Amino acid sequence: MINDLWYKNALIYCINVESFMDTNGDGCGDFEGLMRRLDYLAGLGVTCIWLLPFYPSPRRDDGYDITDYYGVDPRYGTSGDFVEFMNQARERGIRVIVDLVINHTSIDHPWFRHARSDPKSKYRDWYVWSKKRPRNWNKGMVFPGVQKSTWSWDSEARAYYFHRFYDFQPDLNTMNPDVRAEIKRIIGYWLELGVSGFRVDALPFVISEKGPHTGSPPPQDFEFLRELRLFLQWRQGDAVFLAEANVLPDQDLEYFGDNDDRVQLMFNFFVNQNLFYALASGDVRPLTNALKKTRQRPITAQWAHFLRNNDELDLGRLTEEQRRCVFEAFGPDKKMQLYGRGIRRRLAPMLNDDRRRLEVANSLMFTLPGTPVIRYGDEIGMGDDLRLQERQCARTPMQWSTEPHAGFTTAEKPVLPVIDEPIYGFQRVNAADQKRDPESLLNWTERMIRARKECPEIGWGEWKTLATGSPHVIAIRYDWRDNAFIAVHNLDSKPHRIRIDVASSGRTSLINLLSSDHSEGGDDGVHRLAIEGYGYRWYRVGGLDYILNRRRS
Repeated sequence: MINDLWYKNALIYCINVESFMDTNGDGCGDFEGLMRRLDYLAGLGVTCIWLLPFYPSPRRDDGYDITDYYGVDPRYGTSGDFVEFMNQARERGIRVIVDLVINHTSIDHPWFRHARSDPKSKYRDWYVWSKKRPRNWNKGMVFPGVQKSTWSWDSEARAYYFHRFYDFQPDLNTMNPDVRAEIKRIIGYWLELGVSGFRVDALPFVISEKGPHTGSPPPQDFEFLRELRLFLQWRQGDAVFLAEANVLPDQDLEYFGDNDDRVQLMFNFFVNQNLFYALASGDVRPLTNALKKTRQRPITAQWAHFLRNNDELDLGRLTEEQRRCVFEAFGPDKKMQLYGRGIRRRLAPMLNDDRRRLEVANSLMFTLPGTPVIRYGDEIGMGDDLRLQERQCARTPMQWSTEPHAGFTTAEKPVLPVIDEPIYGFQRVNAADQKRDPESLLNWTERMIRARKECPEIGWGEWKTLATGSPHVIAIRYDWRDNAFIAVHNLDSKPHRIRIDVASSGRTSLINLLSSDHSEGGDDGVHRLAIEGYGYRWYRVGGLDYILNRRRS
């Protein structure tokens, strides 16, 4: 069972092949470069790589506009390079999941070219059409302020086509049985090449009915999600779906399935947004409430927690007042904001490169109930380039060294400019220098990942929040197999004294896993702790002899 549920204690690392490492000097990252950096990732403690789209594409939307689901973009190498990469990752004990982008294709995909050119083509019904412009043609845009509509006129097809995203990304008609069969073939193909699962892009749109006369919100077919799960596990028993579904807590179980027969993993956007409000305000109460609201899930299902991802920091689930607080703290300038709902910066500049805040934020993310996901470059505190358009500002090349273009490429012009400025430039922020510095953010992150792996209670255990007596300090307790783990985090800049009751089976001592600052507590099991501003503690419950005996056994 534990092997089948490998994701319960995994560390997922998100990589854009294009921006990671270039070996042939064309300015674009490739699979050969990624292979050369696998030892770096293994040393960091990564157990699973999540690859952003690497399929053939015009790359008008960073590869999410796909023209071939069964290939590798020539800029990144060949299918043979991908297979060799998979082999080398496997040798290092690293699994790989890939993006499954099945809500839409590129407008240049052969399917759409056939569909628009011939109304009798079998591919015509693979997309969503309307002879007249629908009344809701300018509603429901994913990228408001940039995207003008969700229905566009195609002069060749002489009809309007539906696109939830940009107009060069026509939506697939995922209610069509032939499209569904093709999606299963895509899944089967990549499973045969060794992947351990898929991060499913825009899942709520994938399972929604599409057309000019659907309701608002449109009906969703969760039975299709169950079909995909059955197919996935029939082909490979321990493969997983990691869902991108920014939904409210009362919809969570519809995606997990009451019987755990849909997705195994889902990003917890609701907690993520409240986490950033807590970081901005110092008030942990909404975060605690968000954790409780997303508690219910099947026993084998799992949340995925993150700080920053490849998109903007979406704040759409916060109240207007909370959103204003986060904007003022982390994105006060309009050029730092995006789509009227989010912030497009990387984590380090959002937190003003404050090491204490970076540590407490990452420590909290590692100890939330679920699986942690790290984005490439955040382990060294990379910055952003706000001169670049939309989300590109936070997708700059990985900074490996002080060599030209941060050691990413020998080309005169990389695919995106490498950050070159006093605070976040590659001369100051790079992996090579940080590897040599035992106190660097990189080495701190490696130590924390190692500690996280030694605390399987976080992924497997039952959890609850503990009263601390402070609105600025959150404490979470996990219990699993007669072990107990407690994480305490102060999100305020000021120190606070707290009280936590940890009485359990007669064991009341707190053993600090990150330092020698242990706590015996009182006879009543209540610990009175002083925690510094932006401080954090990882504790095991029980006397030191008990902890050592448990490890020996």
